[in-house]
Amino acid sequence: MRSTPPSRSSLRGGWRRIATAAAATAALALAGFGTAVQATAAPAAPSKVTYTATPCATPQHKGELACNSFRVTGGLTAFQKQQAARTGITPKAADASTPSGYSPANLRSAYGLTSAASANGSGETIAIVDAYNDPNAESDLATYRSYYGLSACTTANGCFKKVSQTGSTTSLPSSDAGWSEEISLDLDMASAICPNCKILLVEATSATMANLGTAVNEAVSLGAKFVSNSYGGSESSSDTSYDSSYFNHPGVAVTVSAGDSAYGAEYPAASKYVTSVGGTKLSTSSTTRGWTETVWKTSSTEGTGSGCSAYDAKPTWQTDTGCTRRMISDVSAVADPATGVSVYDSYGVTAGWYTFGGTSVSAPIIAGVYALAGTPSSGSYPAKFPYNYAGTANLNDVTSGNNGTCTTSYFCTATTGYDGPTGWGTPEGVTAFTG
Repeated sequence: MRSTPPSRSSLRGGWRRIATAAAATAALALAGFGTAVQATAAPAAPSKVTYTATPCATPQHKGELACNSFRVTGGLTAFQKQQAARTGITPKAADASTPSGYSPANLRSAYGLTSAASANGSGETIAIVDAYNDPNAESDLATYRSYYGLSACTTANGCFKKVSQTGSTTSLPSSDAGWSEEISLDLDMASAICPNCKILLVEATSATMANLGTAVNEAVSLGAKFVSNSYGGSESSSDTSYDSSYFNHPGVAVTVSAGDSAYGAEYPAASKYVTSVGGTKLSTSSTTRGWTETVWKTSSTEGTGSGCSAYDAKPTWQTDTGCTRRMISDVSAVADPATGVSVYDSYGVTAGWYTFGGTSVSAPIIAGVYALAGTPSSGSYPAKFPYNYAGTANLNDVTSGNNGTCTTSYFCTATTGYDGPTGWGTPEGVTAFTG
């Protein structure tokens, strides 16, 4: 079992919410800076960012995850730095009135999804599984989508639905401000990547594996073919039983965050039935692609997770030879808070725009890419799909950076081809996510 410093760790054996929330440190002082310009701006690499940790939630019961919220209190996000260079105006003090992270258009540009996002996803449902209730989930989602020019996704038009882990639309869990931030992040990222998709939010009663797993099963029973999970915790000998009870869903793409505590394996990212999603630092570049990525690592205790599972068996399609069991990750996407994404949230915080990082960003992004690629074939395990396109132009190979130190180099260090922190790389279009 991997240990982590007290300030970043969960209860022993408990679950950690995998998101770091960076408060928008400045509102752009550019009058008339409209949505269309903001949606298409391509941020440059960020300056140095200083983090301070404040708890985002307190565990309510033994065995639940303890989570920390990390808000940027110094420096500029990638988006803000690009705007400052463009306008010559230094951003002012934070007031959460203006987005300071990547937009949907930025993300689609980075991952070659612009055409697919406009044409695909109709009729598909992405399920978001989280714990507790966000009473403002639908209204906050509406604000995000409206700002970025995305079509409305509401209960009234049949696009959005919120249920408990038993499928009830009226008997919902108790509310929690920390998990509400997580929910806003997940809903916004699913919308950013697949704006034509329907969204099903399934709220678990609490953050235990039993309740979150029940919520996963409920999402599948309600017809979702894409299920995003942004939580995790220490591995245990119970994981193989959790695999069969909650995550063995052929024909469903189940994505799971690899973790935010740097090198080390977590569950359920280690499940052989899911797509484990690592995290990158995403910056603009002069390449043909226009973007470049490295492994996300802020410090020895903050960065994308990866590693060789202590319990889960290796899936048949995973062929790396250094790990005899399940290896994390499969693929990756942006997760560094310094190159983070904009999210709108209003429950338990000052209503407004925040910049988020963590592999809670990358997991719903990848779920959205699967949805753009179309319904997985019956009986398939979509975690296998990217392996069919390994080493091709359909994936952006991330070849630099690390998330810690390890005996077997590729467990924690990026290299050409497969590596633990970023898997086979990040999406370049949807082809690598088709069966």
